[in-house]
Amino acid sequence: MSADTFTTAMFLITAVIAAGVLISAIFPVFYQMAGTFSSAGHASDVQLRTTIEIIKDVAFQNQNVKVWLKNTGSEQIPISDIQRSDVICGDAGNFGRLSLVTGGSPGPSNPGWSYTLYDLNNNNIWDPGETLEIDAYSTTINPADPVYFQFSLPNGITSSDQFPVSTTP
Repeated sequence: MSADTFTTAMFLITAVIAAGVLISAIFPVFYQMAGTFSSAGHASDVQLRTTIEIIKDVAFQNQNVKVWLKNTGSEQIPISDIQRSDVICGDAGNFGRLSLVTGGSPGPSNPGWSYTLYDLNNNNIWDPGETLEIDAYSTTINPADPVYFQFSLPNGITSSDQFPVSTTP
């Protein structure tokens, strides 16, 4: 009878140790998965609440383009995200990514894009309802062809349009 008690005690101790080892091996994995799901959920939430729309665009024969975008979502967009955005512009069959022009205005000697934020709150954030003006200069614009323009935020939200070149400045 004492042999049965000893065997049962040994199995019980082994089961407790095995459960402890299993928990200590699996718990960090579950903790890491929870963090991954949480960050993925936050990124998805930000994307769902971020919406931008082109409200007006015009291209001129001198290869200048002006585009006005409105933040129509409920998410605030920091200036740093605007500066890291991609602007793709040019002839509908021959467009490319333009670089942000930080000193001066875009033009023949300085191709690229710049922006003006009409910041109603003066908080240096593109708030919902505010307008962003993009001034771009692309060497690939042909006055006979439509212009393609796309603005992409770092989180993947984009707005694009194709429009004709204006004959009047």
